[in-house]
Amino acid sequence: MTNVTDRTSNAGGATGDDTPDFDREYRRTVTYSDAGVSIHAGERAVELLKSKVHRTSRPEVVGDIGGFAGLFRLDVQKYKQPLLASSTDGVGTKLVIAQQMDVHDTVGVDLVAMVVDDLVACGAEPLFLLDYVAANRIVLEQVAELVEGAAEVCRAAGCALIGGETAELPGVYREGELDFAGTMVGLVRRVELIDGSRCEPGDAVLGLPSSGLHANGFTLVRELLGDEPFDADLLLAPTRLYLEDMRRLRSRCDVRALAHVTGGGIPGNLPRALPAGLGARIDPESWERPRAFAWLDERGVSEEEQRRVFNLGIGYCAVVPAVEAVAAGFPVIGRLEEGIEGVAWTDAR
Repeated sequence: MTNVTDRTSNAGGATGDDTPDFDREYRRTVTYSDAGVSIHAGERAVELLKSKVHRTSRPEVVGDIGGFAGLFRLDVQKYKQPLLASSTDGVGTKLVIAQQMDVHDTVGVDLVAMVVDDLVACGAEPLFLLDYVAANRIVLEQVAELVEGAAEVCRAAGCALIGGETAELPGVYREGELDFAGTMVGLVRRVELIDGSRCEPGDAVLGLPSSGLHANGFTLVRELLGDEPFDADLLLAPTRLYLEDMRRLRSRCDVRALAHVTGGGIPGNLPRALPAGLGARIDPESWERPRAFAWLDERGVSEEEQRRVFNLGIGYCAVVPAVEAVAAGFPVIGRLEEGIEGVAWTDAR
């Protein structure tokens, strides 16, 4: 924003050629705050969040937040043939519903759990997160809750929150609007990469339960809600973090493929983890669904639409040899078969 400051002119008003008296008419200073952006608020946000962020630190983190870039030292000796893995996501329209209830910490949990769970699908260890908060106007309490929720999951996952951006954008967001996104970077040794290439016909598909809707399908949820009150525990249950589940599973079984079930449900995500020529036959009666899906039933969302949009109570799928499925400790929800394109349901007509 250009500052319009005092400019010199004739002291007596208009000149002989009718030039306006700029000194009188424009003697004011236009500031960034006048345009709706508080630089001070952004600086205060950084200072407020430092203590929360410090609790996520790892030995590899170099420097402090507030610089132009976050620094992370890679231990090349620890990771032979290292591959960097990265995932970017946002909370989406679930954030709108959370704001209606003035609940922000669980949305921070959603963000980090989603990007960590994405990395886990290829066998990567999460290393560090960069987050992005943007709003019409920065409300420090809201930002603090978002980042506290994010930092909580970072600590649980053993990764560092090494920086980010906080932006006031009144020209982009309407009054009261807020957005939250993040990028997670991880590392996996090539020999430990999980890419689905070893999958075989007859392999078992395990289903790891979700905590509810997680953070997908909320544009439809908002349409269903309208202006009616709702149960925050029912609809805003945060996304489950599957990192420890996957570590335990890999210690017991030969995990050949992993799929994080997000938008698009099981049909939209499990095939992404499978090699060409193999599909999955899934039994929708083989697991119990959280209460949120009964809520969708009551509001007329068909089973077909729920399968297409939501996770149906399965937040993660893992493919293991059939002989190892019992030792896995999770329900078998299907099998891999040749001749199936994508996902086929056992109750399909």
